[in-house]
Amino acid sequence: MTFTVTQAERADGGVCLLLAGELDLNTAGRLNDEIDRLAADGVRRLLLDLSDLTFCDSTGIAAFVRGDNRAAADGGWLRVTGATGRVDRVLQVTGLADVLIYQPDHADPASSSGR
Repeated sequence: MTFTVTQAERADGGVCLLLAGELDLNTAGRLNDEIDRLAADGVRRLLLDLSDLTFCDSTGIAAFVRGDNRAAADGGWLRVTGATGRVDRVLQVTGLADVLIYQPDHADPASSSGR
């Protein structure tokens, strides 16, 4: 399945990226580029909606961590939501579900405790 990234504006001034397909060695660079572009444009709150992501390998996980580190360095945050199946399992096993304040019910991450 082809990897796609679709951008949606959030009411809080942040951005939601809707990820679909497979996030792996061949596609993680596209996510990194998108995160870098948004950061350069001043976006400090980034929500990654993983509802349509069917696969995520270690390079995808690394892209999430890299994006989180970049956002935090700029005084913002990166959060994930909507993961199911294998993607959810990877987030749970790696501990990123806790680190990235994972909200499987699509709750507003701005209302969660954390950074």
